[in-house]
Amino acid sequence: MMRKNFGWLLGILATSALGLALFAYAPSKDRDRDYAMVRLLVDVFHEVRNRYVKPLDPDRERQLVEDMINGGLERLDPYSSYINPDDYKQFNSTNKGRYGGIGVQVTRDPRSNLLQVISPMVGTPAYEAGIIAGDLIVKIEGKATENIPVNDAVNLIQGEPDTPITLSILHEGEKDPIDITIKRALISLAAVLGDTRLPDGKTWDFMFDKEAKIGYIRISNFSETAAKEMRQTMDGLLGQGMRGLVLDLRNNPGGLLRSAVEIADMFLSSGRIVSTRGRGMEEESFDAKGEGTIFLPVDQHPMAVLINRSSASASEILASALQDSGRAIVIGERTFGKGSVQNVIEMEGRQSALKLTTASYWRPNGKNIHRFPDSKETDEWGVKPSEGMEVKLSPEEFRNFFLWRADKDIIRNGKKPRTLVPIEPKKDNSRLPPKDFRDRVMEKALEIIRTKLKGASVGNFPPIENA
Repeated sequence: MMRKNFGWLLGILATSALGLALFAYAPSKDRDRDYAMVRLLVDVFHEVRNRYVKPLDPDRERQLVEDMINGGLERLDPYSSYINPDDYKQFNSTNKGRYGGIGVQVTRDPRSNLLQVISPMVGTPAYEAGIIAGDLIVKIEGKATENIPVNDAVNLIQGEPDTPITLSILHEGEKDPIDITIKRALISLAAVLGDTRLPDGKTWDFMFDKEAKIGYIRISNFSETAAKEMRQTMDGLLGQGMRGLVLDLRNNPGGLLRSAVEIADMFLSSGRIVSTRGRGMEEESFDAKGEGTIFLPVDQHPMAVLINRSSASASEILASALQDSGRAIVIGERTFGKGSVQNVIEMEGRQSALKLTTASYWRPNGKNIHRFPDSKETDEWGVKPSEGMEVKLSPEEFRNFFLWRADKDIIRNGKKPRTLVPIEPKKDNSRLPPKDFRDRVMEKALEIIRTKLKGASVGNFPPIENA
């Protein structure tokens, strides 16, 4: 154990020495300061190892160093962080839009403290095995899920495709759990969703209003596959004669810059999409290309983009590009204001990474997207709804929208689901999805597009000619 610990400390020292070697040609004062900083880190680690009241095993030592790193990075900004090897695998899987697993969304059941299935994904091993919304996962490979962190449980369930995993599942109305052995597969995370599914219960119906030919596309994240999925969905809708489109970016936390740029480019034939500015680097601009533009002519194919306070990062890039170019009306509430660029720097032989804020996004009109800690409501940041298009939700209505949308997305798999009780349930069940919820933002978008399709002007937007 002593030899292993010592070897790990030598690894830290070696890494530090390598990092300091990069400053070999820096001014002498800078080199001295760098050496002093790293020396302080090593001295603190040494004192903790030798003097702390309890001995630390190698895993706890590793966690200590990671916590020291992340504690410092959090002081810089909320988005810079160190991603350890386990989390880096999950990080890459999310961005790539696929991973090895069984295809379930899970959460914590507050009543039993066990792992609970929110919904299986259509066509996945979990779906085919008969797992349904609300099922409780009592054990994973014989390990009880009570009190286990959700992320740890996810790591246990995920694994290499074609490898088996045994789950103890408790169905609604049953007293005893049953063991189900499932073979993992490559799971694809859909970035492009609709509002409701077709009768088969598997595929989305993207044509929201079949009479007026208004399509509805919801982008949940900007993964590597988002642009490809968007193009395929648009091809399907255009084949059905779509005339108007509602693009829903609400609750979209962002993702890859490249995916947002590619989707914006689908609807724009020219002009700026976004630019990035950073310290010690030239401004980088992304412009629309003439070829490949779809949904033309613009004056006969109106678009509405839906946003809310949880629309961030890449979703703000797409919304602002379509708004500033005049391609789409933006409806809803002001976005989150996350306009900083994080560069992912791989470390430890590409096993972990440093996610560091290196630049900021600027919208086509030259205005800032990022909301800094001292930013005021009157400052320029985020994306605001177009003039006269704000639909502000109360905290209760915003919460109800989230619950209503999540409930609509649950796949029932033809069976009666277990009643879901969200975390921190109230006695009056006000945390449950409201049955009579009205999506006022969507209603506003449909009103605007239907009006434009009839040839009337809306606000500062001209009427459609030859509609």
